[in-house]
Amino acid sequence: MQDVDSTVITQTLNWLNRFVVAHDICPFASRELAREAVRVEVVRSKKLEVALEELMVEVHWLDEHPETETTLLVFPTLFKSFNHYLDFVELAESILIDQGYEGIYQLASFHPDYCFDDADADDAANYTNRSPYPMVHLLREESVEKAIEFYGDTDAIPERNVALLNGMGLEAVEQLWQRSCRLDDQG
Repeated sequence: MQDVDSTVITQTLNWLNRFVVAHDICPFASRELAREAVRVEVVRSKKLEVALEELMVEVHWLDEHPETETTLLVFPTLFKSFNHYLDFVELAESILIDQGYEGIYQLASFHPDYCFDDADADDAANYTNRSPYPMVHLLREESVEKAIEFYGDTDAIPERNVALLNGMGLEAVEQLWQRSCRLDDQG
């Protein structure tokens, strides 16, 4: 299983570097990757309850490891359905609140079939949140606030991303995204 997990991690990191960072989808990702402060954890569960437990295990791990800025919790065997995944995200956010982590951690969501609520499935802008596997990104709220202070108007980030990806066109974005998720060195 370790070999298979390393493949998932490699694809995830390739996507981060070749798509998210290369196209500046998240202006904060490059710094954290360079600092090696991004943790990628693979959860092989096929049960929602176990995925939620693993989320909390990771929260507690982050509590104990402040040198790690953020975690991508990747679910390669769960959440094939985007709607099922959205149910998980909603439950995960509720659990974080119930466990007293509101204002400490926040979740960002990514899925291979991500589709914004008000968008068509074939809108190129959906690729800002499309990833090789279903995953949640656990972010430290304090670091997000510092990044916002430094960056300024973060509302401009999604607007810029939508304009960039729509300007490229669906076919070009889809090809870039597919290449970014490959295992080889030919991103």
